[in-house]
Amino acid sequence: MRTRTATSGAACLLMVLCAVAGCRTGTLGGSQPPDQNTGASGLPVGNSHTPMPAPDSCRLGNRDGQPLPDPRCTPGAVNPAVSQANIDDTICRSGWTSTVRPATSVTSRMKAQSARSYGLSQSEHGEYDHLVSLELGGAPDDPRNLWVEPGSIPNPKDAVENKLNEAVCSNLIPLATAQRAIAANWVTAFDAAGLRVAGGKVCLRQDPGRCASGRHGDSD
Repeated sequence: MRTRTATSGAACLLMVLCAVAGCRTGTLGGSQPPDQNTGASGLPVGNSHTPMPAPDSCRLGNRDGQPLPDPRCTPGAVNPAVSQANIDDTICRSGWTSTVRPATSVTSRMKAQSARSYGLSQSEHGEYDHLVSLELGGAPDDPRNLWVEPGSIPNPKDAVENKLNEAVCSNLIPLATAQRAIAANWVTAFDAAGLRVAGGKVCLRQDPGRCASGRHGDSD
């Protein structure tokens, strides 16, 4: 009886210590650990120390014939150095993305690990893509914002990123709106952000006369 009481007391003490110190539990499959540190978009703030999902634990999705990342593994993450207040000095300034883009030596290693997470073969061709692109303030080297996007390079997602950058830098939509839209589903990002593209111009769906003024930052 005494041993049982002592064990229960130790367990209670451990629970109290965990509550105070913040114990982290492991994750199963492709699920990423919860992150309480989020940006204005509600997406996680980038952390280069985030672990890669386990091998073969992620699955590509599909929308209208276009590939989508697994939201459990690649929910998107944002760069804490970019905010609505400083877009003119960051994502809307030509050449800025080159200052935050990781070296090829880093991304090549990460791409191989990410491919294993998604169960892709070494012969699978594709771009190692930032889900929330650098030109939209995406995290440069957080695995939650990177995936191997199958297909040719450049690809249809690149054009979506560029038009969203135009919309943000022309003050058509807030940065956070663009980040949420492309992270949720890049194929439907224009609709989610309240935009329409016609004749090469991106405009507000509810006010078609308000359109972006053209390219501002970099292509990513």
